[in-house]
Amino acid sequence: MSAQRYVRKGCEAFLAYVLNTKVFDLKIESVPVACEYPDMFLEELPGLPPIREVESAIDLVPGNTPISIAPYRMAPTELKELKSQLQEFTDKGFVRPSFSPWGAPVLFVKKKDGSMRLCIDYRQLNKVTIKNKYPLLRINNLFD
Repeated sequence: MSAQRYVRKGCEAFLAYVLNTKVFDLKIESVPVACEYPDMFLEELPGLPPIREVESAIDLVPGNTPISIAPYRMAPTELKELKSQLQEFTDKGFVRPSFSPWGAPVLFVKKKDGSMRLCIDYRQLNKVTIKNKYPLLRINNLFD
């Protein structure tokens, strides 16, 4: 009896599809545009970009006090990774110690390759920011 007959009779049907996929280890050298402009696609960033002439600020809802959330609990492996990444970012000049009354916790998200991505949880800060009334234009509208 074919599967269609069983389905017509009201039987439950489940479909499973198994694919054998290979994980591609994509290297920057295999991307044609990256090979054409190697100075734009660096493996490691040399440091922070030059200081801009325009200062930007985040507008806050009036009357809010600074928000500082306690750090999330971390497993020993995550704590070790945090220390390692913070040291690397400090050495490269991407981050520096801060004494601001504002603070947001960090967490890790596993990447496909098994390494960990450092993420900062700004959700509480976002709740007290004034939203931009004029969102950015869509890229395809800019070229019309």
